Amino acid sequence: MADGEKKKTSMGLIIGLIVAGLLLASGVSYFVATKIMADKDAPTAKREPGVIMKLGDPKEGMIVNVGGVNSGRYLKVAVVLEVMPNKNAAKDPKAANPEEIIIQDTVIQFLRAQKVEQFAPEKQEELKENIRRAVNAALGGVDKVYNVYFTNFVLQ
Repeated sequence: MADGEKKKTSMGLIIGLIVAGLLLASGVSYFVATKIMADKDAPTAKREPGVIMKLGDPKEGMIVNVGGVNSGRYLKVAVVLEVMPNKNAAKDPKAANPEEIIIQDTVIQFLRAQKVEQFAPEKQEELKENIRRAVNAALGGVDKVYNVYFTNFVLQ
């Protein structure tokens, strides 16, 4: 019987060590998943609130010919951007901001270069993302534009 009790004790010890190892491994993986991985996402989540910038005419928005010069198709769109606040901006609201001019020119050129099929309702999110990328590239590759919104969108 002493031999049987040693086998039970050694078998219990092995099972206990396996369970303890599994608990330790799951605890370490939980710590890594919650603490370390969350720290990598923290810088992108912590950004200062953006400034809203409406492009084009305040009432009409922008009217752009799309699909080439001879297509006869027009897009009337009101584009609103959420951009990084510019601390060096001029205090005079009537003064022309070079950054705003670059942004508006980039959006107009981007929209004019698109084919009519790119304006389908199911491609709106892709269109917004492409505008955001184009404007950020025009501004020197810095992510100054956070979001793009369409408040009016008519294709004729």
